[in-house]
Amino acid sequence: MKTFKSILAFQRAFDTDEKCREHLELSRWNGTPVCPFCKSTNVHRHPNGKKFNCKVKGCRKIFSVTVGTIYENSKIGLSKWYLATYILTNHSKGISSLQLAGWLDCTQKTAWFLNHRIREMLTENEPRLLSNVVEADETFIGGKAINKHKSKRNNTKADGSFNPIEDKTPVLGMVERGGKVITKVVTKVNGEDLKLFIRWNVVEGSTLYTDELAAYKRLGKLYTHETVNHGSGEYVRGKAHTNTIEGFWSLLKRQIVGIHHSVSPKHLQRYTNESAFRYNQRGLTQDVKFEQAIGRCEGRLKYEDLIA
Repeated sequence: MKTFKSILAFQRAFDTDEKCREHLELSRWNGTPVCPFCKSTNVHRHPNGKKFNCKVKGCRKIFSVTVGTIYENSKIGLSKWYLATYILTNHSKGISSLQLAGWLDCTQKTAWFLNHRIREMLTENEPRLLSNVVEADETFIGGKAINKHKSKRNNTKADGSFNPIEDKTPVLGMVERGGKVITKVVTKVNGEDLKLFIRWNVVEGSTLYTDELAAYKRLGKLYTHETVNHGSGEYVRGKAHTNTIEGFWSLLKRQIVGIHHSVSPKHLQRYTNESAFRYNQRGLTQDVKFEQAIGRCEGRLKYEDLIA
């Protein structure tokens, strides 16, 4: 694995699509080409070095190293893909599509699609269960209702007052102290969703710390459950607190407010996945985080599916 002391060193290492293709072959296949259709290693490399032909009877398909990955059928060169991936995985708050477009010399629309495909790549589809000491909390993402025009407030009551979180999108989150974070965007916060989210992602018998929200009740049958009462000004009681997960919420909100300014609920999960990836890989070097991302390139996200 190559190491890079700076983004300039990274660009020198992957300044051509050919260098990136060779690296992708090594990263994806460990040097032995594999047919993405039948998984056979009985393949023949074409003279141009870029295409392969499966020699298995009944398959015989032609493919390249990008088939079956987020790079498939992309008109963007691999060198630009690699640079965008390196930036998104290592920049503390991510990068806006407008800024990325300027750096890659492409349109904002192309950079926006590129960003979302990389975020899809950063998604951990089968996260390891959290254990030991776990903090759970919920947050709400969206602009402040007080800053919206009155006609756009969906939560105005008869008396003219409004619920400040009614127009926001709720996000559930859990973090293992010293370990990883898991997030889930939901339409509303209720006891059933919270309990299922925790049961699916936390090993039974673990210690669980939450706030006083009533939806967390009855978790004591499966976990050692303690709460802190934020409503009465209690934030720490011995080892019981939710400061770790709240620290992650702070990072996520600085990313959204400071870089993207606003995010639609439809795409919010990918943004939380991006932030979770950087948080979960926080102890790794920049080159290792890049390699981890490239190792997740399997799968595709088509534009029509993204905007559907």
